[in-house]
Order: sequence, then C-alpha cells, then structure tokens
Amino acid sequence: MKIEHVAIWVKDIERIKKFYTHYFGAESNSLYVNDKKGFASYFLTFSSGSRLELMKKVGIDKESQPDQLGWAHVAFSVGSKEEVDLLTEKLRHDGYTIQGEPRTTGDGYYESVIEDPEGNIIEITI
Repeated sequence: MKIEHVAIWVKDIERIKKFYTHYFGAESNSLYVNDKKGFASYFLTFSSGSRLELMKKVGIDKESQPDQLGWAHVAFSVGSKEEVDLLTEKLRHDGYTIQGEPRTTGDGYYESVIEDPEGNIIEITI
C-alpha cells in the first residue's frame, strides 16, 4: 500500500503551483475546473511518483494556525546534505521564510524547515 496523493487547500493556486514546480521539480497537469462547485485543482507529480493536489474553492479562505491539530508538514527528500543546504539557501535568497536552519535532528534526520508562499510548513531532508 502507498499514499496515492496528499491535497492542500490554497488561496492562490497559480502561485503555489509555480512554487512547487520551480523549487521541487514537480510536473503539473492541466487545471481542472468545476464552475458549478466553484472548485479548481492541479495535480503535481514529483520524480518519485508521489503527487500533491492543489485545490481552491470559493468560500474556503480561513487560514490555518501554527501548531493546530491536523496535518503538520510535508517533507521532501532531496538526496544529500549538500542539496538540503543548496535548496535552503536558494529559497532564503528568493525571500522565503526559513523556520529551521539545516541541522541533524535528535532522531537522525538532516533537514531544514521552510514555509511555502502561503505559510505551509515544508521539511527539506535527505
């Protein structure tokens, strides 16, 4: 069994699609729109085959709060400590928030923690 995809509600679907395709190498399908429901989505596929669905719907605009119940973050494995460091620096240079500098965690992961353009937490790890 495997997780087929994870979905996230977003405010600016085009901006978020651009972020994940640019920084994480995702490929996007064409925008799906259901005008009757006020819904739109993209499926982003990563080189590993995992997928992230970006969803937007009229009326869904309440922002999540830090450290609330529910999904906490998504982690992307980039393959090496050097790649963690490089991507973290690229994101910092481009103005994104770095919540946690690259480090080895107590449970043995080498990671940094950043925010996407809408404040969703991303771990960049080996």
